[in-house]
Amino acid sequence: MDFIVNRKLLLDALSKVSRAVSPKNPIAALNGIQFDLKSDCLILTGSDSDMSIQVTIKDNIKINQKGAVVLNSRYILEIVRKMDSEDIHISILDGTLTRIEGDNSKFQLNGMSAFDYPRIDFSEEGEHYAIHAFLLKEAIEQTVFATSDKETSPAYTGVNFKAKDKILELTATDTYRLAKKTMKTDSDAEFDIIIPKKSLNELSHIIEKDEIIDVYISDRKALFVFDDIYIRSRLVEGIYPDISRLIPQSFNHTLTVDSSKLLNTLSRATLLLDEKEDYVTINMDSDNVKVSSSSQAVGSVEENINSAFFKGEPLSISFKAKYLSDAIRSLNTDKVILLFVGNMRQFIIRSYDQKDNNIDYTMHLILPVRTYN
Repeated sequence: MDFIVNRKLLLDALSKVSRAVSPKNPIAALNGIQFDLKSDCLILTGSDSDMSIQVTIKDNIKINQKGAVVLNSRYILEIVRKMDSEDIHISILDGTLTRIEGDNSKFQLNGMSAFDYPRIDFSEEGEHYAIHAFLLKEAIEQTVFATSDKETSPAYTGVNFKAKDKILELTATDTYRLAKKTMKTDSDAEFDIIIPKKSLNELSHIIEKDEIIDVYISDRKALFVFDDIYIRSRLVEGIYPDISRLIPQSFNHTLTVDSSKLLNTLSRATLLLDEKEDYVTINMDSDNVKVSSSSQAVGSVEENINSAFFKGEPLSISFKAKYLSDAIRSLNTDKVILLFVGNMRQFIIRSYDQKDNNIDYTMHLILPVRTYN
């Protein structure tokens, strides 16, 4: 293996594929990145078995001799990042000993045989679905944070992607909160799958420009293809629970408020609270909206939101502040509306500009808690 490649191009590709590499993987080869040099391109692959990323470099590369090797992900990434050279020359000296050299520096890195690297299926097979990259990125960012970290309930550790009747629906929940994104589509594809949180987070980070992403869904994997990048994710086994019955259909109280003001108020209201126990209470009536919290060990906070508009009978409701803050940030809108049924019933957060009965919508649901002050 012997080639010369633009350093920035290689660094960008390595940064992407390294997102799939776990440094503590029990399979030694999966601690590294596979370099597979063909006659016309360089293919880089990183994987942790659950997720795999492959990037192909076709431009700004001079290929002298084909070959393949696996190089430690952390070391090769840092070497390329810190080298002060426009181009980098990489070649195998003996067996798997690899030389990486630039204008003024030279490294020798022990590699592993490419034959030890697992074969990964990047075939474009299964149900095909096409979606705009930024639309998918936004949908992921508005839902994925609501997934659960508890492996005891595997279905909740991922986002449910459901496509039917030209509507794509993303749902995530950890049983204490719920995020749902629904959008119209031109595709006739139908599927009902669960994609792990980690895969979606990495996919969202890699998306840099608005292009069409081709998605291929089979029994065990989802494959995302765009811009010479392949991202393969395993699917979470099982059936996603029906959460439609949890979403209230009518409401008795509404609170309309500026997003940034509510976020800042929640931030101040939780200053004296433990991060895991950041429960706040909102007391609302037609004259006043007040956010409060208290800690027996530290003290208490009260703050009025003067610009908020409340409609309905007086209501007091307590909940975890982080859940509401996460929901508001994901909506990325100037004003939000909170819709309530009662003081111990789940409530909804959505953008104030969102129209009722619109197929394209985003909503968040939070379960209240009972507090004793």
